[in-house]
This record gives sequence, structure tokens and C-alpha cells, in this order.
Amino acid sequence: MNAIMDDEILKVYGYINISSYRARAVKALQGCEKNPSTIAKDSGIKINHISNVLRQLKECEVAVCINEEANKNRIYRLTEKGEEVAKYVDNL
Repeated sequence: MNAIMDDEILKVYGYINISSYRARAVKALQGCEKNPSTIAKDSGIKINHISNVLRQLKECEVAVCINEEANKNRIYRLTEKGEEVAKYVDNL
């Protein structure tokens, strides 16, 4: 881990890294946009857990839904903060 990581990134990193679901979802979203089904498949998280994980990532401003108004096939991506945190998340 980078010794000069700022406090906010370090705090979010700690929150993400204590949950394997959050960590795997962040790694699955790193550098791209995906819908929940694809995130579940790529991260190995069961689909029934994905909405809760994505809600948690949105709450800590790591991920954002780019088409929130859609009822189906919402698309998620990492924020700048999320991309920064993803660099440090342990490879699972």
C-alpha cells in the first residue's frame, strides 16, 4: 500500500477491504461499467447479494449508477475515489 495515501482514501479502503463482497465488487468494476448481473458473475457474488453491495458502494461514494432512472439493467461504475481505492484493494 502507498504510504502517502490520503486519510479519506485510507478510511474508505478499510471499509471496502473488510468485506470480501465489497472488495470483489470494486475489483470487478475497476476500469469499466457493468450491470449488476455482470458484476455478480465477474466477482463470484450471488446475484441476491449484489444490490446490497452496490448500495453500500454508492453510500461511501465508491460507485455510482449512471442510469438511476432505469428500472432494469442499471449500469454502475467506480467514481474517481473508487478507482483510487481499487488500486489498493487486496486481490481476492
